[in-house]
Amino acid sequence: MVRVTGSTGDTRSRIQAVALELFTEQGYEKTSLREIAERLGVTKAALYYHFKSKDDIVESFVADRLDRLDRLIEWAAEQPADATGRRATLRRYSAEFFGDGGRSVMQFFEQNRTVVKHHPAGQMMRDRMLRVAELLSRADPSPAGQLRAMLALFAVHGSLFALRGEISGEERQALALDVANELLDRIGETPAGSG
Repeated sequence: MVRVTGSTGDTRSRIQAVALELFTEQGYEKTSLREIAERLGVTKAALYYHFKSKDDIVESFVADRLDRLDRLIEWAAEQPADATGRRATLRRYSAEFFGDGGRSVMQFFEQNRTVVKHHPAGQMMRDRMLRVAELLSRADPSPAGQLRAMLALFAVHGSLFALRGEISGEERQALALDVANELLDRIGETPAGSG
């Protein structure tokens, strides 16, 4: 077992990482605080010093993601609404998604959908994703533009689950961006069969 040592911030981060790992491995509902404490090599009392419940742990790692997404949204709103701005926004979104634990948080959300569906954190993450899609499609807010923007984001998310076999994280991210950019580059086109 790994011992939790170091500063309070380090301890909180370690608890978050281990809890996220367990929630993803065996599910949120099937994971107890006792199991988290055991994997960390600490007592439940030590764990309670930092977090009173599993919900507290989820809220803590989601809060970091939300802060990062809020900064991304603020930045994206200042980008041009053209193809260059859309690609830059998606590239930064992808970097947030694949980097610094973002991927683990998204895997948690994907693998614990029924729990997250009723958790406030799930709605807050959905709201941010909808806001990013809105920014991506602002040059063409038609239903086709909105759908292309949302599907571009889903290409990034779906790459975790749709791509099987031996593929590195960098290759996965590059392929997801290629597919997503194909969708983004078509924002503003008239859909086939209309007009």
